[in-house]
Amino acid sequence: MNPNEARLVQNTALVVCALVVLRLAAAAWTPLTFDEAYYWMWSKALAGGYYDHPPMVAVVIRLGTMIAGDTPLGVRLVSILLALPMSWAIYQAAAILFGGRRVAASATILLNVTLMAAVGTLIVTPDAPLLVAASFLLFSLAKVLESGRGAWWLAVGASAGAALLSKYTALFFGPAILIWLATVPKLRRWLLSPWLYLGGLVALGMFAPVILWNADHHWVSFIKQMGRARIEDFRPVYLAELIPTQFAFATPLVFILGAMGLYALYQRRVGAMAARVLINTMFWTIVVYFAWHALHARVEANWFAPVYPAFAIAAAVAAIQVQWGPLAQRTVDFCRRWAAPGGVALFALLIVQANTGVLSAYHRDATVRSVGLGWDDLANEIETVRTRIGATCVLAPDYGTTGWLAFYLPKGTCVAQQGQRIRWINMPEPSPAQLSGKLLYVHELGQDLPSSIRDTFAHIETVAEAKRVRGQLIIETYALDLLDAPKGDVLDRSPPPELHQDNHR
Repeated sequence: MNPNEARLVQNTALVVCALVVLRLAAAAWTPLTFDEAYYWMWSKALAGGYYDHPPMVAVVIRLGTMIAGDTPLGVRLVSILLALPMSWAIYQAAAILFGGRRVAASATILLNVTLMAAVGTLIVTPDAPLLVAASFLLFSLAKVLESGRGAWWLAVGASAGAALLSKYTALFFGPAILIWLATVPKLRRWLLSPWLYLGGLVALGMFAPVILWNADHHWVSFIKQMGRARIEDFRPVYLAELIPTQFAFATPLVFILGAMGLYALYQRRVGAMAARVLINTMFWTIVVYFAWHALHARVEANWFAPVYPAFAIAAAVAAIQVQWGPLAQRTVDFCRRWAAPGGVALFALLIVQANTGVLSAYHRDATVRSVGLGWDDLANEIETVRTRIGATCVLAPDYGTTGWLAFYLPKGTCVAQQGQRIRWINMPEPSPAQLSGKLLYVHELGQDLPSSIRDTFAHIETVAEAKRVRGQLIIETYALDLLDAPKGDVLDRSPPPELHQDNHR
């Protein structure tokens, strides 16, 4: 490695570390979202699977809280630090596939400045470990291509297994890999090699706990996630949301570079065939599915996380290696110069807005309900009321409120979601003694009580109201209801909708 290359590697590492430090600071400042609080509760009862997702997000949170405690920083710590191995993997993959440290450094930085990676590792969701696994999968496939050694298929299998333990979307990596092997003539030999199938067994072995958990729970998680889009529900309006949301999540300048890079790879303007096809299959296999999905149901922006490592490499190829015409080159030069500072600025503005509301003049915005601003003070009010009336347990109508209550109320407080018990099937239930006394039901003011509450308790009384605020903005007002004299089981144990017979006719 010559001095210039060494300096480039060093500068890339410094940039990535600086971005990680920025995210750590933002993590310590920003309250938990309701999803994070929900996943934090999972981390207290590790299992092979959960109603919504495989278990990797719970493991990531558990590791972080073992280091930094049950704090917002502790919940997010390991997720943010995962950007370091993710960056190493994407750097190596880009260097192997397109033969240069400049394109590798560019891909690494461009991936890290997308909101998908910056917010996706800060806010702990299954997408954080999925991004890391997808990056290592690309690296392992690049090593298969570079070395020709079958043993690297074991690393491919391990990466795919880690991705499957993160999110079911990783199932699409299998078809993408097979399409790559079938399309590139020199790689077809692997279709007859035992190494490919040994790698598949590694992935299957790692995924086995999720399969076993589902088998023990009527396949509920598989049914929930794989039955989201039904062909009979044709709603093409959702398709129009895809590009604007990804334009924002990639950040505009990275999105432009990525789109130009994919076009250049399609035009065969740069790179060897095997590298071009790999990037395209890892990107388009998942994108085509979600485009079809969007014809029938909404596709959330973060669902595209597994394509971002390939997309970042395509963006770097456009920025560094492709020879463009004068107008296109000016566009590329502008994007290359401002993509990183622009991405950092967008991230900083998003964090400031989420915590203060200053950019919307302190009025309501898209983040205000999902981020747990005001929950410290709200939890103190709820605890005061709970103590005053002598409630032995706090109930909530939804998983988000349940998660926030469990996180922000004093440690050891009995908290439970009254319905949807499948979400908590891995966790110990409140004891009969905790459910037999007076209970406190926390729900949004004006929200109708479910029949399972109205029909179960002889006495229901609103004893207080409590507000969640951000500055002068009232985010939500909660009613605190005293529930007393239960006539039956306090918890609604109705099966989830996925297991209703009507859904399987």
